[in-house]
Amino acid sequence: MRRLVALSLVMFSTTALADTFRFTAIPDEDEARLVERFDKVADYLSEKTGLDVEYVPVKSYAAAVSAFRNDQVQLAWFGGLTGVQARQIVPGSKAIAQGREDAQFKTYFIANANTGLETDQSELPDALKGKTFTFGAKTSTSGRLMPDYYLRERFNEAPDDVFSRVGYSGDHTRTMALVESGAFDIGALNYTVWDAAVADGRVDTDKVHVIWSTPAYPDYQWTIRGDVDDHYGDNATAHVQKALLDMTDPDLLASFPREGFIPATNEDYAPIEKVGQELGLLR
Repeated sequence: MRRLVALSLVMFSTTALADTFRFTAIPDEDEARLVERFDKVADYLSEKTGLDVEYVPVKSYAAAVSAFRNDQVQLAWFGGLTGVQARQIVPGSKAIAQGREDAQFKTYFIANANTGLETDQSELPDALKGKTFTFGAKTSTSGRLMPDYYLRERFNEAPDDVFSRVGYSGDHTRTMALVESGAFDIGALNYTVWDAAVADGRVDTDKVHVIWSTPAYPDYQWTIRGDVDDHYGDNATAHVQKALLDMTDPDLLASFPREGFIPATNEDYAPIEKVGQELGLLR
């Protein structure tokens, strides 16, 4: 179990309290991969902040938001939409860091090769109509919110009216597998998950390929509760943020995958909040 490191390593201006500092992450890939990568992040944050840091896995995007709301976790790696939801529910919470890629994020639309749809098209083709389609999780930014938005913009219809069948896979890895197998003709997923799977040989690009990429939008971010300094010591928030921004270990960063982290603010996610309200997913 992780414990407070020697006092000489504690960077807080006042002594940090002994409570375990917990964080979670939206389950956008299979659980085993998430536990492997975020346990390493917990070790890193423990070393850099002097806190006893623990990763808490959750089963769904909604569960990540609930854990944050209930103070079961104090920090979370959220998608754009879940981050906005969490900050609405817990006033004073702040987005403190995002991946360098997250300011200009994208969704890939992928298709099974048997559909005959061409790769890398300039817009979503009319031939999508009548086919089967899967989103990711229902509150995923890259797997549901933004592809839903761009489908409506392109066809002036809800996805249920564009496709013969619409599903929700639950995560990006599952979306990729369902389209590759032919269970669904088309799917939408986080571009970093696809790119990493192609690089690792975990997807057969003879069976499934990218047909369109969305314009850029803001997505993933680290959000921290506004009461962290009260419970974990003065400047705890600043020190957690600094540890995230200073993360340079290629192994840690590759697990996200991100090239590094940069500062983020709540205002960066105003476009996500606007789309979420338009689609009825935010109050």
